[in-house]
Amino acid sequence: MRLALVHDHLNQIGGAERVLLTLTDIFPDAPIHTLLYDPHQIADFFHDRKIETSFLSQLPGGRRYFKWFLPLMPTAFESFDLSKYDVILSSSSALSKGVITHPHQLHVCYCHTPTRYLWSDTHEYLEKLPERRRVRLVLPMLLSRLRMWDYQAAQRVDRFVANSRWVAGRIKKYYGRDADVIYPPVTTGYFRVGDGRGGYYVITSRLRPYKKVDLAIEACNRLKLPLVVIGKGEDEARLRSLAGPTITFKGYATEAEKRELLADAVAFIHPQEEDFGITAVEAMAAGRPVIAFRRGGACETVVDGVTGVFFDEQSWEGLADAILRFRMARNQFDPAAIRKHAEQFDVQVFRDQMTQYVQRNWEAFHDDSRRALQPMRITTQETGSIIPG
Repeated sequence: MRLALVHDHLNQIGGAERVLLTLTDIFPDAPIHTLLYDPHQIADFFHDRKIETSFLSQLPGGRRYFKWFLPLMPTAFESFDLSKYDVILSSSSALSKGVITHPHQLHVCYCHTPTRYLWSDTHEYLEKLPERRRVRLVLPMLLSRLRMWDYQAAQRVDRFVANSRWVAGRIKKYYGRDADVIYPPVTTGYFRVGDGRGGYYVITSRLRPYKKVDLAIEACNRLKLPLVVIGKGEDEARLRSLAGPTITFKGYATEAEKRELLADAVAFIHPQEEDFGITAVEAMAAGRPVIAFRRGGACETVVDGVTGVFFDEQSWEGLADAILRFRMARNQFDPAAIRKHAEQFDVQVFRDQMTQYVQRNWEAFHDDSRRALQPMRITTQETGSIIPG
């Protein structure tokens, strides 16, 4: 079975890229096809993998201003010639699902989410456009055309795998397709089970507005509680301007540094709606409770009163109330039990499930294809039945 991997773009390290990294471990001979590859942003995560980039990476400014090439992205993915492979496995939160495959090929899409800026987050995306009349006039029309293309591209996929039941529901709503669920991989054994001796709360996230880090900062400002913020992003300057004396920005942290910061935290704060939320599971792998907004993948990973607490109103007041409730019940949380719960999302579980899923579906697809190619005899007059040759 010859397999190729397809990924949206390799110019950041996030949850989707960590999933892709595990897929390259499962299928080490599979090349990666992607819009563009920026090794300066990716560090050495994929340095030993064969990476094929699209024509966008050759255009002037293609790496730095790739978002401006949005109208060309469908063509870029459709330009990949994948005809020599048996199985195409796309890792998609945007447009990579749109690669062209042949009838003899099985296309499995591991979908992190239906394209956010085309579906669930369209209006929020448009509200943040620069104040340029031409952009504000043209972009909504472009998104409408891309939305039609994205829906049609989703119909080309043979099997969808969602990273949570939450995302499976979105796939059904926007694409009309059913999806199986395989949770993303977390290397739970890497994390040390801690006891919260550091006395601080922690959040680790890319610093972007939709991550709602400002809610954690405001809640800890009001409660005068220490908060450690791990991550970098375009929203950093605004967040620093909001921070009081109890807020510490760590910026980028190595995996080893993050492991220690999680283990020594009182609790992990998860104020955003995530499709799955790998960092929350990493915190639980370190035995730390999670204070989470009750939406998205957190509803499938956090057990209220056992591995964390929820809040229902996505505001600093709602989060502050949850922190106070957590502090009153803090002694009821058992780090060992929290760690055990996290182990069901371990990387080895993902490896086993994805390996079996791809192999099982390829065998079924291959058998169906061979049966479809069998010659058919003429129907008999007596029964009118069709008899395979």
